[in-house]
Amino acid sequence: MSDTFQTQSATELSRQLQSGALTALDLTRAALARISAVDDRVKAYLSVNTEDALAQARASDARRAEGKCLGPLDGLPISLKDVIAVRDQPLTCGSRILEKFISPYDSTVTEKLKASGAVLLGRLNMDEFAMGSSTENSAYQVTRNPYDLERVAGGSSGGSAAALAAGMVPLTLGSDTGGSIRQPAAFCGVVGMKPTYGLVSRYGLAAYASSLDQIGPLARSVEDVALLLQAIVGPDDRDSTSVHREVPQFKDALSDTTPRTLGVPKEYFGEGLDPEIRASVEQAIAFYKAQGHKIVEISLPLTDLAIPVYYIIATAEASSNLARYDGVRYTSRSARATNSIDLYSTSRGEFFGAEVKRRIILGTYVLSSGYYDAYYLRAQKVRTLLRNDFLRAFQQVDAILTPTTPTPSFKVGDKANDPLAMYLADIYTISVNLAGLPGISLPCGMSSNGLPIGLQLIGKPFGESTLLSLAQSFEQVHGFKDAIAKL
Repeated sequence: MSDTFQTQSATELSRQLQSGALTALDLTRAALARISAVDDRVKAYLSVNTEDALAQARASDARRAEGKCLGPLDGLPISLKDVIAVRDQPLTCGSRILEKFISPYDSTVTEKLKASGAVLLGRLNMDEFAMGSSTENSAYQVTRNPYDLERVAGGSSGGSAAALAAGMVPLTLGSDTGGSIRQPAAFCGVVGMKPTYGLVSRYGLAAYASSLDQIGPLARSVEDVALLLQAIVGPDDRDSTSVHREVPQFKDALSDTTPRTLGVPKEYFGEGLDPEIRASVEQAIAFYKAQGHKIVEISLPLTDLAIPVYYIIATAEASSNLARYDGVRYTSRSARATNSIDLYSTSRGEFFGAEVKRRIILGTYVLSSGYYDAYYLRAQKVRTLLRNDFLRAFQQVDAILTPTTPTPSFKVGDKANDPLAMYLADIYTISVNLAGLPGISLPCGMSSNGLPIGLQLIGKPFGESTLLSLAQSFEQVHGFKDAIAKL
């Protein structure tokens, strides 16, 4: 049973649940056993709901026996990044300032997963408040890449990607503010999608940068990503940025073989791109051309401005969003404070990590009197120009092909003392968030030292179906979904 759990997709496991070949209790026990066997080395989980998960699994089996199955996710184990609220469960955001906080409510995506019968297994590690590209900024532990435990799993959803690559769970959720789903998916050899901004409710997602954050699915196959995406999308009146529009059937898109025009941006293939990643992505481009898709070179001329624009806008929003963690209400409180003003500064200084402090300080600076126009306002204007670059490109192409990352996974500690080098790990993903577009990363090769390489597909607003169909056609031929890290 354990081997079956590790190697089969969520869709295949769902079929076996439906046929009676497996039970939800079988799957949940197998997941818990695998976590027990390997997570002391990978460190993907911050907490595991053992007894509650087993109870959920028994309830799923009882429903199925009564002919009341709630759908394809009923009985499937799933784990959530510890930035998504689950009632009566920890919500630490990878930070000491929320170390003892228990969420009093469910996020919208959690409500949807519970309504679908999914078995919520545990909370996954992350960079503190989603600020990072390696999960080294977690206040609790560094998540390791299952393909090489000396290397990072990526970030900030490193736990979400590593748990999949290590065969600990068939489905996970992450959040993506500048590549935090797609980059760890690429590093760990799994599939991760950042949906169009507004397609998935952010209610119950602890905010980092509200105009950039988006919840999205990770899985070991494109079909599984479509399955999970279907369960979490939809309008939500509790999220003012949620888009009210008809939700397509993403599963139907998987069989779409319509020839497309695909753009390859020349700015994404310049200096700094690892030669092995370049070769793998170029092979993927050749594959699409051989399948009858038209390949055209395009230009996204403001690409080099994405990093500075992002780190002005994102930090400004972080400065505002994280002001609520004040040592007074639901956060950790410093015992060294002597008065109410001291309580605020001492608690934040004591319980926030270095990267979070760095971004709060930078964000406060760019919003301060005399600098707002020079930095924040100008960055918002350039953000509009960046989005216009993409919209112009989409007048001639249906999707855009790029590398997901400039290099494969790097060693733990290699970039810990060089924030700029760390920020550049997201250079190919950040623009998608600034423009509010959908993007998906899927495995497209392996480096010479056995590390996964990711291909990124970028779509038009609400173009998830097109991305899923293109990703599925590549995956069906290349079979990277069958790879599991050997631990």
